[in-house]
Amino acid sequence: MDKGGKEKRQLVFLGVVLACLAVGKSPAQSASPVVEVRAVLESEGAHPGSTLKAAAVAQIAPGYHINNHKPTLGYLIPTQWKLEASKQVSVEKVVYPKGELKKFAFSDMQLSVYQGRVAVGALLKVARGTRPGTYALKGQFSYQACNDHACLPPKSVPLSLTVKVVRRGTVLKRVNADVFNTVQFD
Repeated sequence: MDKGGKEKRQLVFLGVVLACLAVGKSPAQSASPVVEVRAVLESEGAHPGSTLKAAAVAQIAPGYHINNHKPTLGYLIPTQWKLEASKQVSVEKVVYPKGELKKFAFSDMQLSVYQGRVAVGALLKVARGTRPGTYALKGQFSYQACNDHACLPPKSVPLSLTVKVVRRGTVLKRVNADVFNTVQFD
């Protein structure tokens, strides 16, 4: 076998490998993320001294799940929404929906997971002396997405809210009813 033929075959092989790498993408590289998360409020504003409901809404791609806030097994990564309180807006409580028990190939027992769309609620309290204006709350939504065979690395997504405080007596419009009709704050 001549030296030029061997080098030619190596170049062709290298070209095929590079072409395969360019075509095959992992889920983390795909155009649409496995989990998309957004934060919403129940109304377009709040009055000083009032409570306000907020939610982190996660849309999980078909074929994937994220673990419940209280996973079935201790080594599983829980879903968490953490918000940092400010002087004007405090976080009274965060409520998580009940997970759905599902059986997966990688576990002998059923696991409590979220699939499809899930909404995590937060009850916010606007301080009494807060002046009208907009106030930002910073936070993060953490989760680990898995399919029936493997899990992606844990992820933490920045998720902030802007609370608009208005004068007492201002009529507030309710928004995002489709989300808040599903969140159990009790």
